[in-house]
Amino acid sequence: MKDLRAQIDNIDADLIALLAERSTYIDRAVDLKKIENLPARTTDRVEEVVQNVRRLSQAQGLDPQLAEVLWRDLIEWAIAREAVHLGGS
Repeated sequence: MKDLRAQIDNIDADLIALLAERSTYIDRAVDLKKIENLPARTTDRVEEVVQNVRRLSQAQGLDPQLAEVLWRDLIEWAIAREAVHLGGS
């Protein structure tokens, strides 16, 4: 069990690193949205991301509903972060 837990901890560390990297792209999106005068929330893009995640998760054998719930939370966090920098857009 100890080895298994260590492997899970390593995967968690990898996931956190990837999420941190993803957040840097969110920050870059803020800069582009300012230039292009775009709002923080783009509903079509939200649904596109969710559908991509569902498709990818299903292909990997992960429950698509779980992936959707996780990503919708992640997306809402990103939108809130963008909105702060875009002045509440």
